[in-house]
Amino acid sequence: MGFADHNEKSSSERELERSARQLLAELAGSLRQHLDYQARLGLGWLPCQLIPPTQDSPESLEQIRADLGECRRCRLHTTRTHIVFGEGKPSARVVLVGEGPGQEEDRKGRPFVGAAGKLLDRIIAAMGWRRHEIYICNVIKCRPPGNRDPRPDEIDECGRFLKRQLRAIRPEAILALGSFSSQFLLSSHQPISQLRHRIHQFEGFPVVATYHPAYLLRNPLQKRQAWKDVQLLLSLLQGQFRSRDKADFQHGKASQVSVQIQAGR
Repeated sequence: MGFADHNEKSSSERELERSARQLLAELAGSLRQHLDYQARLGLGWLPCQLIPPTQDSPESLEQIRADLGECRRCRLHTTRTHIVFGEGKPSARVVLVGEGPGQEEDRKGRPFVGAAGKLLDRIIAAMGWRRHEIYICNVIKCRPPGNRDPRPDEIDECGRFLKRQLRAIRPEAILALGSFSSQFLLSSHQPISQLRHRIHQFEGFPVVATYHPAYLLRNPLQKRQAWKDVQLLLSLLQGQFRSRDKADFQHGKASQVSVQIQAGR
């Protein structure tokens, strides 16, 4: 290739770049005009779908369970009877997350099968689903001795498997049951009383916090308040929360969103 040919090619490339820049400028100008027009019509936000981050090759719940294996990553394996991994529909719209298995759950290897589980089944039915249509799991997969609070290293080991479960399921919403699961998912130290009544997010997934069923058994007068939280989650799934709140959530302000809900049952 001669020097003249090289210059001719470079000139063509420069012309192509100028054309591309001009086209982008025209598109940007057209988009600005369209948005200005929509703003004058009163449009406050543009509908879009919030897509949580995913891996290039999403893993399945079966793969996660296989990786967990007969886990001995922390001291809890020495006192457990069964690992309680979770159960339900792998593509569930809603995931319910509790703290950890109790005595009955440890014995049967299933989440929420004791007295609190019976109450949770009634809540699920009131939401319009059956147990197998959602997914239920816990932050901790093994029962702490005497139902004590999980320790930081136990949380670190088990919590990462919960996060992988949520990423595999990709739910439309998460209902966090109790202070422990709410604080873990939201990386917060606020009490449950301050985390309720708002839509939060975990890695892009909407999260609603409510009381744990075991707490409701001890404090039945709070069932009405818990039902308000459930109504909030249902309104989120049905797309009935306000446009301003939706825009705030899509712009990463979910922890500041407050949605007014009418009194429940």
